[in-house]
Order: sequence, then structure tokens, then C-alpha cells
Amino acid sequence: MGVDIGGTGIKGGIVDLAKGTLIGERFRIPTPSPSTPEAVADVVTEVVAELTGRPEGPEPEAPVGITFPAIIKNGVARSAANVDHSWIGTDVDKLMTEKLKRPVEVLNDADGAGLAEAQYGAGKGQLGVVLVITLGTGIGSAYIMDGKLVPNAELGHLEIDGYDAESRASATARERDGLSWEEYVPRLQRYFSHVEFLFSPELFIVGGGISKRSEDFLPKLDLQTRIVPATLKNNAGIVGAALHAALRFDWTKKKAKG
Repeated sequence: MGVDIGGTGIKGGIVDLAKGTLIGERFRIPTPSPSTPEAVADVVTEVVAELTGRPEGPEPEAPVGITFPAIIKNGVARSAANVDHSWIGTDVDKLMTEKLKRPVEVLNDADGAGLAEAQYGAGKGQLGVVLVITLGTGIGSAYIMDGKLVPNAELGHLEIDGYDAESRASATARERDGLSWEEYVPRLQRYFSHVEFLFSPELFIVGGGISKRSEDFLPKLDLQTRIVPATLKNNAGIVGAALHAALRFDWTKKKAKG
């Protein structure tokens, strides 16, 4: 199972890890307000209980992957984007493990979506560095190397020309400043050129709601790196969370066996 915690909704689904698709419908409950750790954990428990009760639900001891809108280091939230600031310093992994009474793996939400895109979506089969960039309220990013996630690459916070990059090039920045596509493209060009120079990726994958209009801006960017829209859309976080949990759980079992 994968659970994707967002500022407005908490979504979960049962994932076919062979295909990277959901088995049955995803299940969503609005994010509580205030979105404190205990309140959110209670909703996650409801989501997991609903999924577990389905005929196709995995066994009760199966691990659950959870994406969370924060920098996650060793299971602990080091920031809080679009959720209550009381999350900062909270051991999300421990909290969810105790609530769900089963193995849990937590990762950043952009990392989860990026992992899914690299494994099943637009980056499937691509070796080398793949950067998944989501253009939304801010700029989220995931750094994938040979199909493996390098977590917490906060590339939306690179300083470019004296500005935090996401304050100029996010989808919200475009709306805030009333930019046409032609006016928005130079900002994206400046951002992607800078990231390209720093990391020399093999592929850029662009996600976020704005990717639905990719034909309005991607062809106008002048880059050496191939750049394509994301393909998994709103299920990417759920799929990536489930995949991460499966990979980590398998690795933990192998390590325990010596």
C-alpha cells in the first residue's frame, strides 16, 4: 500500500508493483485542519484500514509506504510544507509505525513521485541521472541515479540571480505575476539551464498540474538534455510510496539475515 499525504487530501491505494498501477480505486480523505501529527496519523489509519479491508488488500503485516511534504531524514520531518509546523522534528516513521502497527517507510512527496516516474513512467529504463521536477505551489524535485533515489534534493531552493528559484519559476509564480506562456518560458529556461549545468542529467521529467500544458512550454526550452512531461499524474505519489516501502523492507530483511 502507498499513502500520499498532502496539504488538502490524504490519498491511498493498493499498488501492483509489477506494473506500477493501482489495484482498485484510490481512497481519499480530506487533510484535517489543523493538520497536526496526531490528527493526520488518525486519518492515515482510516485510509489504511479501508484498503486493508478490501478483498484485494495485502496481508496485515505488509509494509506501508507514506509520502510526506517535508524533508525526511531518518524518518524525521525537518521541514513542513502545507502542513502544521508542529510536524518539524516529529519522527514520522515512528508515529505512523505505532499507529498502524505494521512496518512503515516514509519519504518526501516529490521523491516518491520521482521514484515512480523513474521506475514505471517517463524515466523507465533510463540509466544515469534523471531529475524529476514538479512545477506547482513551489518546485519539487527528485534525483534518481541508475533507477535509485538520492533523497531530499531540494532543487527548488537553488538561488538563481538572487532569488529562490521556486519564487520565480513555479507554476504559482507564473499565476501570481500574470505571465503568458511566452513570458514564463525565459524563467523556466534560466532555471533548467542552471540545473542542467550543475548536474548534467540524462533526462528531465516535468510533473505537477502544469505538465498537462507541456506543449505550451517544453518545446520552447533550449537544452542539451531531453525534457519530457511526467506520465503517472496524480497516482505517482501513491505508487512511489509503495515501491519505496517494498524496496526498503526487502533490503532490511536481507540485512537482518546477514
